Amino acid sequence: MKAMIFAAGLGTRLGSYTQHTPKALVEVAGKPMLAHVVGRLMQAGVTSIIINLHHFADKIKAYVAAENNFGIAIHFSDETDQLLDTGGGLLKARWFFDDGKPFVVHNVDVISNINIRVMLQQHTASQALATLFVKNRKSTRYLLFDHSMLLRGRHDTRNNETTFSTDQHSNLHQLAFNGIHIINPAIFDHFAHSGAFSIIQTYLSLAGNHTIKGFRDDEAVYLDIGKPEALLAAQQLIGKIN
Repeated sequence: MKAMIFAAGLGTRLGSYTQHTPKALVEVAGKPMLAHVVGRLMQAGVTSIIINLHHFADKIKAYVAAENNFGIAIHFSDETDQLLDTGGGLLKARWFFDDGKPFVVHNVDVISNINIRVMLQQHTASQALATLFVKNRKSTRYLLFDHSMLLRGRHDTRNNETTFSTDQHSNLHQLAFNGIHIINPAIFDHFAHSGAFSIIQTYLSLAGNHTIKGFRDDEAVYLDIGKPEALLAAQQLIGKIN
């Protein structure tokens, strides 16, 4: 199984931690964030990974080389010239997903013990274009799902704006996306944009005519370690899930 790690972000929310270090190499419990994510993906059966790069790209390349590629195939998608956001970054790496099989996408700043193997089983059974790890937690932006966990829209609490992907506007429940998804490479044939664009916006635009599903696990550990105050909590979580 192949995977992509989104590691191109500037990490501005981490303040001084990323002034001289890429977010992917900020340490949690003695190891860079990137090492934790690679380890989780390998446990799930991933054997080949592509990492997108922008901020201090050479430092990430040097770290991976020093770790002997973690013993697996590691490739890079360089966005040094232009940061492409999640959708554009994924599209640039399209060449890597050439085997026709579902692949995992994982944010580098997410700590979780979600069972990716079970998530993959659900994704395969539903024949979805994409399956998103979601849970019931506090967020400023929620995705809206029907009783079958099909994506139907989004609600942004910051401006109280709700957008729908279908005519179904009732009996929907809101859940927060957690930065881990499984994607069918057939999705690339439906991308309508190039350059920098959001993968979530793409999911919303496709959900009316294609199967975009949520994989809900409210018991799974999840933490976004994009902010300094989350680093201590992340250290404690790593100890619990390792």
